[in-house]
Amino acid sequence: MSKFIILHPADNVAVCLEKGTRGERVEIAGQILSLADEIPVGHKVALRSLEKDQHIFKYGYPIGHATEAIAAGSHVHVHNLKTNLSGTLDYAFEQKLSDRTIARRNLTFDGYLRSNGEAGIRNEIWVVPTVGCVNGQAQQIIDRFRREVQPEHVDAIEVFKHNYGCSQLGDDHLNTQKALARIVRHPNAGGVLVLGLGCENNQVSHLQKIIGAYDPSRVKFLVAQEVEDEIEAGVMLLKELYSAMQQDKRVAIPLSALKVGLKCGGSDGFSGITANPLVGAFSDFLIAQGGTTVLTEVPEMFGAETLLMARAKDVQVFEKTVCLINDFYARHNLPVYENPSPGNKEGGITTLEDKSLGCTQKGGNATVVDVLNYAEPISHNGLNLLSAPGNDLVATSALGFSGCQLVLFTTGRGTPFGSFVPTMKISTNSALYQKKRNWIDFNAGQLLEGPSMETLLEDFIRFVVEVASGKKLRHEESGFREIAIFKTGVTL
Repeated sequence: MSKFIILHPADNVAVCLEKGTRGERVEIAGQILSLADEIPVGHKVALRSLEKDQHIFKYGYPIGHATEAIAAGSHVHVHNLKTNLSGTLDYAFEQKLSDRTIARRNLTFDGYLRSNGEAGIRNEIWVVPTVGCVNGQAQQIIDRFRREVQPEHVDAIEVFKHNYGCSQLGDDHLNTQKALARIVRHPNAGGVLVLGLGCENNQVSHLQKIIGAYDPSRVKFLVAQEVEDEIEAGVMLLKELYSAMQQDKRVAIPLSALKVGLKCGGSDGFSGITANPLVGAFSDFLIAQGGTTVLTEVPEMFGAETLLMARAKDVQVFEKTVCLINDFYARHNLPVYENPSPGNKEGGITTLEDKSLGCTQKGGNATVVDVLNYAEPISHNGLNLLSAPGNDLVATSALGFSGCQLVLFTTGRGTPFGSFVPTMKISTNSALYQKKRNWIDFNAGQLLEGPSMETLLEDFIRFVVEVASGKKLRHEESGFREIAIFKTGVTL
């Protein structure tokens, strides 16, 4: 017999755990229901007859309205359900904070303590081009360095290529500079070479001002047009950086030093049932230890934004959250009905409210302490919101730019990508975990098969500590490391 789950007593739909067949009689929470349609895994079935324009409830909240009368036992999806969202809204601050208390424990991870007091979970050598014109030279520099030095006790040597740094205006140019500056100062890097061309808009001298204070033994600069052989000069500078890194050792660091980004992609009907709630429980746990988490993907907060606004620590944070939501759509003139994606819909997500109510569960129940602009560094421990789009690589990179040492990435369909910081893939279902073991790091689909949330959370905490202490993730083993910088305007 097919299996279904009701997520909240107020819901008038249930989610399919095992494929339902037309005509099949199933029991859902003591109710016998005859299925009027085939119900794919992760999709919704009507628990009772619904009238046209009636709200459809999932997670205890409306996810849209019926566009036609829907009989009990029918498939509820894009053909008969439509979003309630349109345009910007006016909001009132009605604070509702969680009173749940989580015990503080003496947990540590083995990381690298930097001279400025920040903690890294990796000790890597990075080459950061100021402009896309020198991507090739940057690659040649690290290739030759590897041949000549064969470095030991270095977690990785990477060049983070991009196509920007010139022919950009306004916010795009500034976003590029801020993003690159934040990479240069990221604690996961033990040594960074900034490679410029010499004639680009993003001049090395200009970027240095945005970088601010830095350790000259750990950050070097090279302008290719100013030297005869930029490859040779670059290799010499990498050798200097490597020499400075020889004394770096992992030491025990309190869990409170962890800053973890929260992201989802390729979501499905189980995202809001397994992986996102697990990550939310971890977020609450880490914050209780004095640590920090950052939730982004503004387009996927819309529809659940009032739940985040109610958790703002004060009226100032509330007002920043309102601006975060309303400004994103107004500034980019985006229609809300373009979200969810085709893959989301195939996996059972129907409307943006449906997606957002699942997505925001990654933020747990903690108080929202701050709202960050794109590439703005974290300044408050606790749960932060970050302005960035839903695009996987752009958003994950943005979390790294703000200072997250690690990103937790939940997925129902799977993806092999990785950002410049470790990007942990957490599957929403066991089938994906079994099929894509070369992509997925942790299986939250177990929550549908027996283990309690408390039991699996303990396993997850241990795994995160192992990763923070040096255990490589699948994308690190595969060498998939990239950055993507947010771009909104024209390129000249």
